[in-house]
Amino acid sequence: MKNMIAEETYLFLKSQTENQFQTLTIADVRIGVHLTAVRLSDGSFGIASTLEDDQRTCPKSKRDFEDFSPSKIRGRKISGLFEIPKQTSIIKTLRGATLCAISSALMVENRYTVLDDKDPFDLIDLRKKKTITMVGAFQSYIRKITETGNRLFVLEFDESALSAEHKKLFVPARDYQSVIPHSDIVIITGLTLVNDTIDELLNAIPPGVFTIVTGPSCSQLPDILFRHGVDAIGATKITDGDLLFTLAAEGGAGYHLFKYCARKICIVNDCKW
Repeated sequence: MKNMIAEETYLFLKSQTENQFQTLTIADVRIGVHLTAVRLSDGSFGIASTLEDDQRTCPKSKRDFEDFSPSKIRGRKISGLFEIPKQTSIIKTLRGATLCAISSALMVENRYTVLDDKDPFDLIDLRKKKTITMVGAFQSYIRKITETGNRLFVLEFDESALSAEHKKLFVPARDYQSVIPHSDIVIITGLTLVNDTIDELLNAIPPGVFTIVTGPSCSQLPDILFRHGVDAIGATKITDGDLLFTLAAEGGAGYHLFKYCARKICIVNDCKW
């Protein structure tokens, strides 16, 4: 694993649930256009944003028929998922969803301050002018921030992710070093936990900057993110696993979750409040 935050989270979870890591398997999976859902053999559910493959075509030499390729995912031990050396988009997405599934049981043990039905954005005071950098085009956040007159930058790989009226906010993702160090608030999409960009982003944030990571992919135990300076995490609590699978398979996106089968929760870093 190249993603140090994900690897540290995996090792931390493994230390908390050693026996489970040796016996748990992936009982079922749905890899949808926007969301990937897994159900583990203990009945826990996890979800992550589906990572798109950069390659539109696959050369014959790179065709994959090994473990954790299509038809070889169900029934496999989760330990194998984290030990396998290949780094395909499917593997990364499955790892993210699996970490969320394992975390779901531990999240209810009162070890963390969890605010139910709360979005981490609600913790931000925008009455005083601030500079905000957003990694990922969260449309509702963009609208709320621009209405306050605060300065906003939106880091994205693709400018088309922003509406015409908001394209002036666009900053190419590769230029994150030009805006993040000068921000008062940084909001990061949980997809960065899947696509291996979270490490460099967090490393670029100076001390004292209020930092949020939010989205379905970050519904993992927060300990490691907190150690790396994150103040609040916008996570997802699944309330109907069967419907979750239906939504993922039928092209559901994040906003569908909160309409049908999940609730927002906000996990706050007590050490920084």
